[in-house]
Amino acid sequence: MDSPPLAILWHSRTGAAEAMARAAFEGAGGQGAGGQAAGGRARLLYASAAEPADLLAAQAYLFACPENLGTMSGTMKDLFDRCYYPLLGQLEGRAYATLIAAGSDGTGAQAQIDRIVTGWRLKRVAEPLIANLAAQTPEAICAPKTVPPPVLARCRDLGAALAEGLALGVF
Repeated sequence: MDSPPLAILWHSRTGAAEAMARAAFEGAGGQGAGGQAAGGRARLLYASAAEPADLLAAQAYLFACPENLGTMSGTMKDLFDRCYYPLLGQLEGRAYATLIAAGSDGTGAQAQIDRIVTGWRLKRVAEPLIANLAAQTPEAICAPKTVPPPVLARCRDLGAALAEGLALGVF
């Protein structure tokens, strides 16, 4: 099976980043649990299951993760740790965007992803989408999250825009 041009790579601890990634996948034409979008426009991949070949086969990336302790989640970092050197020099110019689920800020995770993909020479094609879910107590931080519908709508729009941009050859 040929891989679709958009890889939506995600990790979530409390459900928020997963909901954001799935909304983007829906926007790109995806349906159901299979992780493959209708028309082959996108693929939804859990970060720990993604391999360098999955990233190499895609033409654009949407990274979705929570911010934990001011940085991206460890599982998303592990994706970069496993894939960075095997893909160095092979992804230049490809498009990327990010979805960050944060308790307050989100910019630490965002900056960390931006620094890493700079080495791959990826090109940011959309402003970061950071959902501030205002989780500040240990109980709120660990609790399952519900992402507000307007944020999910923005995630769907971003998935649709990335898939359409790829289909039109914009990126």
